[in-house]
Amino acid sequence: MAFKNALIAFMAPLPSIIFYNYFLNHHQNHDHILSFLWNWCNQHPLILANTLFFLNIDVGFWLISLLQSSNWMIDLYWTVIPVLLVHYFGRHPAAEYNLWRSMVVVVLTWVWAIRLTHNYFRREKWQWGAREDWRFTDMAKQHGQNWWWVSFFGVYLIQQVFLFGVCLPLYIVHSVNKPLNIWDFIALVVCVCGIIYAYIADTQLHAFVSNNEKLKEEGKAMVPNLDEGLWYYSRHPNYFGEQVWWWGLAIFGWNLGGSWVFVGALINTLCLAYVTTLVEKRMLKQEYRVDAYKMYQKTTSVWVPWHKSSTNLLPKEKDS
Repeated sequence: MAFKNALIAFMAPLPSIIFYNYFLNHHQNHDHILSFLWNWCNQHPLILANTLFFLNIDVGFWLISLLQSSNWMIDLYWTVIPVLLVHYFGRHPAAEYNLWRSMVVVVLTWVWAIRLTHNYFRREKWQWGAREDWRFTDMAKQHGQNWWWVSFFGVYLIQQVFLFGVCLPLYIVHSVNKPLNIWDFIALVVCVCGIIYAYIADTQLHAFVSNNEKLKEEGKAMVPNLDEGLWYYSRHPNYFGEQVWWWGLAIFGWNLGGSWVFVGALINTLCLAYVTTLVEKRMLKQEYRVDAYKMYQKTTSVWVPWHKSSTNLLPKEKDS
């Protein structure tokens, strides 16, 4: 099963990759039978990217999920698609950019993707498609027999909105050629801080979960709550680090005149705020940790790292 899922994962994006490379090799051939299509692809790089995403990811991945009765692959490809997009925008014939800024953004995107992909496989015990995200499983139970078509919108089409929203800076970076300035350095620092912070938080969470699994196997009482390291100052430091990364990336786009580029990061932040509420409700359904987690909620900031409060005077933070 793992080998089959790995094979499917590697083959799934090939239609878009093959088409795009064929376009790059023939777009200057005006006598080609597809010259009209090549001209359209030349003039509309962002629309082309969305079209390929819709056909290959929304439709293609959705059909695969119906055949496998699992939406596991979209979780994995969340970490891969930004890498594909940054190279797509950089190689497009209409691309225009500062080489150094492009190199910085490409490297940052790769580092972010490697970190998140490593965390995905570490969490899944290095298995391909062992399970789908628990939120999709809950949604499937909620929608019952209608889930087969609801999943197209609730799992795949919505991902296009989020991913292209947060990846808009990658397009702007490769469509504007301006010299580097202080804001590029600030964006770089913010992105690196976000990646490192999220990595440390996820590593601490992984160690905590692994230790609890070991205690459970030994028949011992599990630790009800992680309240150490970065988790001492925030209930979701991994989410905070992830958002810092996306907002740092948005600074690159804003610096090049894309004043609207923060919309993507904002939408993603609002979505993650909603996810935070789902995660905390799930935590409170586990009897062995209810009391400890309720106290944790009272004394610890939701996202932004902050000092502990031993009273109920801590300002309430909205989860959504």
